Amino acid sequence: MRLAAVPVRFVAVNFMIDGVGREVGGVGAENGGGVFGGETVRVDGPVAGGGGGRELRADCSRCAGVCCVAPAFTASADFAIDKPAGRPCPNLGADFRCGIHTELRQRGFPGCTVFDCFGAGQHLTQHTFAGRDWRADPATAQRMFDSFAVLRPLHELLWYLTEAVRLTPPGPLRDELTAALDETGRLTDGTPDDLLALDVDAHRDRANRLLSRAAEQARAGRAGPDRRGAMLIGTDLRRTPLTGANLRGACLIGADLRGVRLGAADLTGADLRGADLRGADLGECLFTHQSQLDAARGDHRTVLPPGLRRPSHWSLTLTPTRPQPRQRRPRPR
Repeated sequence: MRLAAVPVRFVAVNFMIDGVGREVGGVGAENGGGVFGGETVRVDGPVAGGGGGRELRADCSRCAGVCCVAPAFTASADFAIDKPAGRPCPNLGADFRCGIHTELRQRGFPGCTVFDCFGAGQHLTQHTFAGRDWRADPATAQRMFDSFAVLRPLHELLWYLTEAVRLTPPGPLRDELTAALDETGRLTDGTPDDLLALDVDAHRDRANRLLSRAAEQARAGRAGPDRRGAMLIGTDLRRTPLTGANLRGACLIGADLRGVRLGAADLTGADLRGADLRGADLGECLFTHQSQLDAARGDHRTVLPPGLRRPSHWSLTLTPTRPQPRQRRPRPR
C-alpha cells in the first residue's frame, strides 16, 4: 500500500495508535527549534541503528520544517488559516524555524504547540534524505513529504513500544514487544522507496495488538471501566470512577476531569485537547505522552507521570472564571 498517493491533512491531535487514531498537526515546537518539549528521549540497543541512540522527540534544529509544509491545515480552533498540502506555512522562515513560535497560542495556532513528530522530522532530513531539503533540492520535495507520512507513525510506534517494553516484566510478551521494536526501528532506516512501499497500517495493527496486551498486563489487578474509544466531549467526569480505566483512543476534548484520580488508566491515543486536568492525578497513568498534557489544561496541583513536564501555558488563565454572585448590602435602618 502506498500512502504517498494520499495527501496528508493534519488536525491538532498527536496520536495515530489503536485503530482510532487521528492525523496530527503543527510545526513541532513552541520553543522555535531545538528539542521539542525538553529532554531528548533515546532508545538504545538494536533499534538504534548501528548502536547509537534513536531520538523519539522532535529536534526542529535538525529538520527542514517538513511538518510546516507537508500537511494541509484546516482553519479551526487549532489553526488560524487554511493551508493546502505541500505549501509552506507563511510563518516558516528561511532557516526552517517558526517566525511566531513565542506567540503561537495567541496568534491562533495552538495545534502547532502540541505536535511532536517523535523525532521523525530530523531522521527524515538527516538520514533518509542525507541532509537534503525540499528548498535546495525541489525535485525531492514530494518524495520527502510522502515519506514523512510513513515515517512519523513508525516513530510514534517506537515510542509506544519502548514504553511497553519498560512496563513489561521479562517473559514471552516482553520478547515479542522487543522484536516488534527492533523491526520497527529497521523499517525507519529504509530508503524512500522502502518507506513508500510499506503497508504502515498493517504494521501498526500488528504492533497495536501487542501494545493492548502490554497495557492489560500492566493494569492487572487494577483494571477499571472499559471506555475505549468513548466519545466524552465536554463530559463532566468528576464523579465517574476512572481509576485503572481503559481510555485508549477516547475522545476527551473539553472533558471536566478536575480532581479525578485516574490511577493506572491507559491513555494510549486519548484526545485530551482542552480537557480540564486541574487537580487530577495522572501519576500512574500508562502511555501518557507529553503532547497530551500540552493539549490539555491543568495547574500546579495536577499530578504528572514520571518524566513528563508541566506545560508552561498551564499557568495562564485559559477560561474565564465564573462571576461570583453579588453580595447584597444591608439596607440602612
